[in-house]
Amino acid sequence: MSKYDRLGSYLRQSGMSQVPMTFAEIERVTGTKLPKSQEYQAWWSNSTSNNVMTQVWLDAGYRTEQVDTVARKLVFKRIAAPRPTGMEEGQRMFEPAEAKKVGRHPLIGAMKGTFTIEPGWDLTKPALDPEELAEWEANLDRKADMIAQGLSGKK
Repeated sequence: MSKYDRLGSYLRQSGMSQVPMTFAEIERVTGTKLPKSQEYQAWWSNSTSNNVMTQVWLDAGYRTEQVDTVARKLVFKRIAAPRPTGMEEGQRMFEPAEAKKVGRHPLIGAMKGTFTIEPGWDLTKPALDPEELAEWEANLDRKADMIAQGLSGKK
């Protein structure tokens, strides 16, 4: 449990499309002081690798906009339905198949980042040179002839 979870609950319960807040209001809601890094615009970015609190507001279905670190205020804007938490998440697993959204297959993108193509490599170039291709075709023809002879009983 994060010390910022109360902010996520607050945003979920608001149900508003935009929630303007001052940094002091955020501190009141969370019950803790914001770190010194809150003075920097980057701390309020919506990058999940940024800080723990970012994931809290994203999970609540919001993103930060109009961040003013000098005036110490910002706007949380709804971007999506909140992600389920706790028991809600477990209940979603047992929904009937027809109730689940039809979308992309979960394996699409599964291999992303597992290999790279060297710069300058021509993806349209045939994989085999003409000599190798001719050799493969000759082998296939021989195998096809052998199969045909075996089926007809000739040797």
